[in-house]
Amino acid sequence: MAPFIPLIELHHGIRLRGTSLWMDATRVRALSFVSHAHGDHFARHKKIICSPSTAHLINHKVHPTSLESHPYRQPFELDGLELELFSAGHMLGSAQLLIEHRGQRIVYTGDFKMRPSLTAEPTDIVPCDILIMECTFGKPHYRFPEQPALVKQLVDFIERTNEERQIPVLFAYQMGKGPEIAKLLDDLGYIVSLAPQIHAVVERYQQLGVSFKRCELMNGGNYYGKVLMLPPYLRKSPSLMRLTRRRTAMLTGWAMDADAVYRYGADEVLPFSDHADFDELVHYVRQAHPSQIYTLHGPPEFSAHLRALGFRAEHLVPRSQMQLWED
Repeated sequence: MAPFIPLIELHHGIRLRGTSLWMDATRVRALSFVSHAHGDHFARHKKIICSPSTAHLINHKVHPTSLESHPYRQPFELDGLELELFSAGHMLGSAQLLIEHRGQRIVYTGDFKMRPSLTAEPTDIVPCDILIMECTFGKPHYRFPEQPALVKQLVDFIERTNEERQIPVLFAYQMGKGPEIAKLLDDLGYIVSLAPQIHAVVERYQQLGVSFKRCELMNGGNYYGKVLMLPPYLRKSPSLMRLTRRRTAMLTGWAMDADAVYRYGADEVLPFSDHADFDELVHYVRQAHPSQIYTLHGPPEFSAHLRALGFRAEHLVPRSQMQLWED
């Protein structure tokens, strides 16, 4: 059998070999596509390609003159490549990248999900020849509940906590999931008191047209009858520890793991995720129908599952673990 020679270099980001284009590089590069505004997907590159919303969300963390933003579904040329952005549904402004290269359509999904969102644009499925896809939840037990059932779990947690005269505390990442859950609860009529880190992101979302009516900045006052939301790293912060009558819920797709409650040290763990679950990953592949698939950021078993379905799929590993041919 001929050796597998990847078209992709994975080394602190992803590079299409034979070009200067990096994708979600986490070390400074001359040119990188940034799929979304999570801090572990970009650096202070000399030039950044992203969506307008992502540019707005990260412009205080990078040099604004480095940003070149492009709306979804509007092709453009860059460095000899034909490029086009499509919505990824992961968070507000998240984008997939379509690359026309050597007569082939190559799609890099970045982080994505298929389920509807209150703050992110609807996801596009982009037909392609080569698909580079994240597969974070690429094991069969990562099948998330339907949204109405999941919302009911969250509301039940809040209402039970209120009935016990305790304060419901939610842990959610400040960028993406935090504003999404804040918007959900805001629309349901709850007053949501946000940690400063999440509140600052919500303000940026509002500048981009997402409406919040009942969200407020945590002020150390009386939180009974309200919902507190903090980023996970503040789980043991002094301000939270002072609230002796509280019940906590971690919002994460890893809630599907049997040991999740113990791992996170929360009273409950609810499977809210901004990533595609196992069935959504398979659905995307079936609809895009690529001839070659590269998976990354997830279990290698997912590429094996795709091969069992009849697709040509390989799991990418970092350059240090893979012998690559030279340009």
